[in-house]
Amino acid sequence: MTTTDLHQQRKSLICKLLKGIETGDPESVAVVNEAKYIQHNPQTHEGSEGLAALFARISKSNPRVNIVRVFADGDYVFGHTEYDFSTRRIGFEVFRFEGLQAVEHWDNIQPRRGPNPAGRSMVDGATEPEDLDKTEANRALVTRFVTDVLVDRQLERLPEFVAPDMFQHDPELVDGVAALDQWLRDQSDAGPRLVYDTLHRVLADGSFVLAVCEGHRDGVHTAFYHLFRVQDGLLAEHWDTIEAVPPLSEWKNANGKF
Repeated sequence: MTTTDLHQQRKSLICKLLKGIETGDPESVAVVNEAKYIQHNPQTHEGSEGLAALFARISKSNPRVNIVRVFADGDYVFGHTEYDFSTRRIGFEVFRFEGLQAVEHWDNIQPRRGPNPAGRSMVDGATEPEDLDKTEANRALVTRFVTDVLVDRQLERLPEFVAPDMFQHDPELVDGVAALDQWLRDQSDAGPRLVYDTLHRVLADGSFVLAVCEGHRDGVHTAFYHLFRVQDGLLAEHWDTIEAVPPLSEWKNANGKF
């Protein structure tokens, strides 16, 4: 099996798994090796309930799952999803594979907001990766951007990384590097209110790159997931989810958010 075929098969299996939340199909969970499965959602128990039984129970509430875009990088599959479980939420799901089975899972989910001042939703826009031969260059670009600009706060370097008219899907922002620059500087007032401490993981598939970050927002321990579309060596489009990390006393597993 070629790498392309393997990636396509894994993506199909994850799509089937996520749609299983909606349908309750017990076969959808066959992709998960529950004996090895490491769960990084702090609000989800490990081993307390089989996934098939869990999906069957959830499906009775008529949930809706929209898989907007899905990508593969090495042993990882990462997806951008929209959920309606009585309230609408946007999430990024990340799975690590061994062979054709998922053995580890991370996610970051927030309530859907918007449209933003530019008229964009949190999920619309391009969906298919391009420039597959530039995957590593694009990964390196996003790594430098997060490390130098977001973590080290070298905001004067934004134009090195961000396209002048970058399409913005964050619910608070308008398009363009100038708006992002002003917003980041505003977050520095009396605080700063927004702090990026650690870049944990950068996953890339052609023109799409996902950065998994940890920090604080208004003093609250927070996970930041940023998805970028790279074009001509610049960040041309951006989506994100921002989720508070629950306090350790509320964790239902010991694996950690990251």
